[in-house]
Order: sequence, then structure tokens, then C-alpha cells
Amino acid sequence: MIIAVDGPAASGKGTIARALAKHYGLPHLDTGLLYRAVALNVMRHDLDPAIEADGVAACDFDEAMLADEALRSDEVGKTASIVSAHPLVRAALMARQKRFASQPGGAVLDGRDIGTVIAPHADAKLFVRATPNIRARRRHAELRGRGQDVSIDRVLADIRARDQRDSQRATAPLVIANDAALLDTSFLSIDASVQRAIALVEERRGRT
Repeated sequence: MIIAVDGPAASGKGTIARALAKHYGLPHLDTGLLYRAVALNVMRHDLDPAIEADGVAACDFDEAMLADEALRSDEVGKTASIVSAHPLVRAALMARQKRFASQPGGAVLDGRDIGTVIAPHADAKLFVRATPNIRARRRHAELRGRGQDVSIDRVLADIRARDQRDSQRATAPLVIANDAALLDTSFLSIDASVQRAIALVEERRGRT
């Protein structure tokens, strides 16, 4: 069984995807980490994230890099949003994601184009969303918890800018797949969001 979980930054898609993977006993891939790894490579080698060739050059990274805590920083996240808009960067990382999705037994993947590009044949697709203000509060709390001093206004501005880049890029924009179930977590607790996600997956499994 392949489960695709898409949605904007700080919507809760990662938490939900991890919970679904645990519930169904499936491997999980946060595809955003791949783009963050590219971004971190760009930053560490003094490359320009706005230049597509620099982004492609940074795509050659070891899998061990996905465990680097530096990937979680706000600066890496913003840089990842820039490099992920390049078509050739997305093409370079697509094979890794497709291999993960097609492994025996299935998998859970979360990102922004899983249900539309990476695994359009997924057995269940969820699109997780929340209001920008709520997502900004979540991300702000997360960053403060990591010791990063940043204002809520800056986080909200970054969220809105990232949404615009993700939804307006020419290649694999952030859109809701036609057959995806919508899950709004704005006013749901983590537990309630997870239970609703499981129910939506079970509903889709029942149809098939």
C-alpha cells in the first residue's frame, strides 16, 4: 500500500505521515529532507540557490546526510524552498523518491507533489492543510524549541512566501490531486488529526 501525504509547510503532514507509517507498519520518507539536503549542500559549498546548475551540483549527497540536525534550521528550509523550484533539481531527486515509493510492501511519503507526480497511483492520497497564521504559530514554537530566536511576523512572512513559491512554480507545483482527501488540521489536536487521517485512508481502502 502506498500512501501519499501532501501539503504546505507546517500543516502537520509530516507528523501525520509518520503516524500512518507506524500504524500500518510501512517505511516513511519525508521528501522535504531531500531538498533540505540539497539546500544544506548549497550553503556549505557557497553556491547560489537561485542558480539551477548550483542546485543540481548539490544533489549528489550521501543518504547519511538526511540525519543531519542542521537540516531542520529555518535558514535551510528557506533555501530548500528556492532550490526545489528548479526543474532539474526536482528531476535529479525524482528517481530516489520513486524507488522508495515502489519498494515491496508499500510506503508512506510526504511532500508537496507525492500524489500528483511521485506516486500518482498511490492507494490513498491525503492533502493536509491549515491556515497560514496557525502554521506560523506551529513553526515559531518549533524554532523556539530549538533555540532559534525569530519573530512570529518573520515566520508568517516566510510561510506566505514559501506557499507562493510552491504553488506557482512551473514544475510540480503544490496542488491538490483530484483524488486526494482533504484534511484541515487548523483546529484539530495531533491525535485527532492522526485519527482522522487513518479514517480517510481506511475509507479509500474500502473503496478499492
